Amino acid sequence: MSEELVKTSFENNIYTVMLARPAKRNAISDRLLNAIDAAFAAVPEGTRAIVLGGEGEHFCAGLDLSEHQHRDPFGVMQHSRSWHRVFDRVQNGGIPVVAALHGAVIGGGLELATSAHVRVAEPNTIYQLPEGRHGIFVGGGASVRVAKIIGAGRMCEMMLTGRILESDEGQRLGLSHYLVGPGEALAKAQQLARRIAENAPMANWAMVSAVQRIDNLASDDGLFVESLTAALTQTSPEVAERIGHFLQRKGQGPQR
Repeated sequence: MSEELVKTSFENNIYTVMLARPAKRNAISDRLLNAIDAAFAAVPEGTRAIVLGGEGEHFCAGLDLSEHQHRDPFGVMQHSRSWHRVFDRVQNGGIPVVAALHGAVIGGGLELATSAHVRVAEPNTIYQLPEGRHGIFVGGGASVRVAKIIGAGRMCEMMLTGRILESDEGQRLGLSHYLVGPGEALAKAQQLARRIAENAPMANWAMVSAVQRIDNLASDDGLFVESLTAALTQTSPEVAERIGHFLQRKGQGPQR
């Protein structure tokens, strides 16, 4: 990959994907978007969890506006749909993704972050949807992913005012699940990824594939899909072995 806009590594069933455009605050150009897409399309066999982060002082400062100036309406729509396709691959690839956030998580960067399943933030993390300041609208999925987390009304207010949310408020609203110390997000994300990798792969697949889809369904339909998903996961040989070991340990009582 020329210029290594995305750097990847694979160790102990953990695949790490790092945005590597620090001089531009990891702003998402078309080439960086394509590199993210390629990285998630090339997940190594045996991957049980993915860590997503950004090199330099910021996770991602959003859309590279220098590439946005000369698109016609149809071009803008096609561009937006390409972001949807790439971020859907992140969210719906069947493998848990843990994002390590620091610095700017702005616009498209927030859209990318919310496509991850677990998010870890450092104290200097800031969240913003500055589209109103630029006279544009979100196009990378925020109206679905961000609005579901913080609510449509709060998202609208963020866009209208350009208000910046600090890390503690982002944590309270659910934009992050863990708030750690300075410089600790990537290590915490890797720790969580290792913990997640201990789960049965089919169970992880079910959790990251079914929960969001069930949330989009009517309650009765969601309960039906839940039962189907439970039937798939709970009858696998690995699950029988895991439950057998658990019951065996429980029957032995406390060990001295």
